[in-house]
Amino acid sequence: MQQLATTTQIESGRNSASAQASIWPGLALASVIALLALGLGHTWPLVGGPVFGIVLGILVRNTRAPRVQFQPGIKFAGKQVLQWSIVALGLNLSLDQVVRTGASSLEVTAVTVAAAFVSAALLGKWLGIPSRLKLLIGIGTAICGGSAIAAATPIVRADEHETAFAISTIFLFNLVAVLLFPTLGHLMHLSAHGFGLWAGTAINDTSSVVAAGYTYSKAAGDYATIVKLTRATLIIPVCLVLAAIEIRRHRKHGRSDFSLRRIFPWFIAWFVVAAALDSAGLIPHAWAPYIHDAAQFMIIIALTAIGLSSDLRRMASTGAKPILLGLGVWAAVAFSSLGVQLLMGQL
Repeated sequence: MQQLATTTQIESGRNSASAQASIWPGLALASVIALLALGLGHTWPLVGGPVFGIVLGILVRNTRAPRVQFQPGIKFAGKQVLQWSIVALGLNLSLDQVVRTGASSLEVTAVTVAAAFVSAALLGKWLGIPSRLKLLIGIGTAICGGSAIAAATPIVRADEHETAFAISTIFLFNLVAVLLFPTLGHLMHLSAHGFGLWAGTAINDTSSVVAAGYTYSKAAGDYATIVKLTRATLIIPVCLVLAAIEIRRHRKHGRSDFSLRRIFPWFIAWFVVAAALDSAGLIPHAWAPYIHDAAQFMIIIALTAIGLSSDLRRMASTGAKPILLGLGVWAAVAFSSLGVQLLMGQL
């Protein structure tokens, strides 16, 4: 019996090491493509490395999809590397700057979140979209794209089909935003502050906000990142409200599977810690350019991985109605953000 236990532990250790090692092929693939995107970004700075990264990733994925052994590393790069890049960006930002920026964006964020939920409810009803799919698209557009959808899915008990539809729809408009927003920002002559606030409140996923912001300018990217992270913290109250509704609706069954710890975006807390370290003078100023360059390259790696994960055929298969809903909600959020800024004299 003891020998069997020892054998099991050895095999478990080997499996764990194998699982850990399995991230390297996909991570290496994303890094190599990201290096090419970085070079192209230096050649055409108006487009930028992040945009080239996601476009090259999509081209590779839909020309010759990476084999299964690449998938763990691609998934790792698209999530963990992105989160590390945001934490690294915090090392170049003071805590006072983070607090001031977050507080100053709350009015615009509140209006855009309300616009997302109202437009999702009204347009979704008109299009005849099922309530859970309508809710997931509204949450994804209002807060932080795929992360919000992933957090809400187990609470509202959406099935895989609904979740896939919602994520595919949201991701489609993330791609459009990364490519379109910087151009529109320049056409409207938005300041770095104005564009950062617009991107941070009107683009869905954190990765796309970061890409669009830093494509516009470093100042816009810094501002957009803080605004987006402030907006992302709304995952918690929204999921708590959803959980309370579901608990009330299903009292007989209980909600033992709901976990605040599971849905909390911990990388935001580490971002704040990183900013606090910078405020305390623990990060040498001479390191700042290198930290920023490293964070930028990690962002390109993450966006390349997201491109490598995007199946255009699957996105097209979601049908027209969810895409129309996503377009309508996204437009409501984008225009309401600009409208509030205009009324407040911030553009």
